[in-house]
Amino acid sequence: MRSWRDREEFKARVLEWAVKFDVKVHGLYVRPMRNKWASCSTAGTLSFNDELLGMECDLGDYVIVHELLHFSVPNHGKLWKSLMRAHLGEYEQLEARMKRAARKVR
Repeated sequence: MRSWRDREEFKARVLEWAVKFDVKVHGLYVRPMRNKWASCSTAGTLSFNDELLGMECDLGDYVIVHELLHFSVPNHGKLWKSLMRAHLGEYEQLEARMKRAARKVR
């Protein structure tokens, strides 16, 4: 699996997913973040950790979908999990890979 070509490719992917979820993005940033992979605000601002750019694209999709779902589901309950599965399939495998990747990067 390949990693992202650059910041612009990653941002374009975020916007593709945002259209699918009908999320209006008012600000989109890829920047250094110390303690998390991404964050979102109720105002429509999304920030993603720039370390994602060196990871495989499917892991980036996991983080993107995870974050965008929080615009409609603010927690990680049953609905959020079922939506993750609907969009990414067996997302738990991606989640496990993400945790392993985090240990290597940090």
